Amino acid sequence: MKNEEILEKLRQADMVLVGLGEDFDGIEILGQDEGYLLGCQKLRDAGLHWLLPAWNEFCLKKTGDRSLDRAFEKLADILQGKNHFVVSVSTNSRAGTVGRVVMPCGSTLEKQCAAGCKGTLSKMTDRDKDRLEHFLEELYAGQLIEEASFLEGNCPVCGGSLVLHNVYAENYNEEGYLEQWKLYTKWLQGTLHHSLLVLELGVGMRFPSVIRWPFEKVAFFNQKAFFCRIHEKLYQLTKELSEKGCGISKNAIDWLEEL
Repeated sequence: MKNEEILEKLRQADMVLVGLGEDFDGIEILGQDEGYLLGCQKLRDAGLHWLLPAWNEFCLKKTGDRSLDRAFEKLADILQGKNHFVVSVSTNSRAGTVGRVVMPCGSTLEKQCAAGCKGTLSKMTDRDKDRLEHFLEELYAGQLIEEASFLEGNCPVCGGSLVLHNVYAENYNEEGYLEQWKLYTKWLQGTLHHSLLVLELGVGMRFPSVIRWPFEKVAFFNQKAFFCRIHEKLYQLTKELSEKGCGISKNAIDWLEEL
């Protein structure tokens, strides 16, 4: 299906459901860069998995590649004025800028108790961001600072250290997205009798129960839905959706840039 046809379906749709996948973390862009991969390994070896999303974003800036930025901007542009909801399993903080979004895997924008205590989520401060930037600069230079408890403050419940609030944290606090998830599920209930475009972008199989399977179900039960899945390798549709959708074998970031 041509891009013009998909854009026309977007214009005609009453509602638009978008799924953003792991491709929007930018791993493909970072590729096989030895410095990036070495940093990932050092973080894993040190038990600092929760820093991986921040490391991804940091290294993306270092590359000077703006293709992801342009893709996010294009998505925000085409969704402007549409009744939409975006579900993102990407932890890239830019995903939160494209409109009405829920990010069940977290991002780099908040911090939580390392032990997972409830009611402890807070925004990253400027001091947190400065400390994080310094740590990542050192890591980029090949040095891992052993003392990585650099986020400001302590857990108000247990007094423990704080970590970035994302799915890579050992005790990920899921309450951070639940309120927005409730809004999403309520919005989803209202799509049943409306013309709906389901747009799945760069979604792999890491969290299939969040986007891939639920999106297929939504498109199957809505008689007025059209399902569009864009992925370089996993673009195939189920037999049930083959007559009411399309699968496009293309990198979703490149596809958005070309719209």
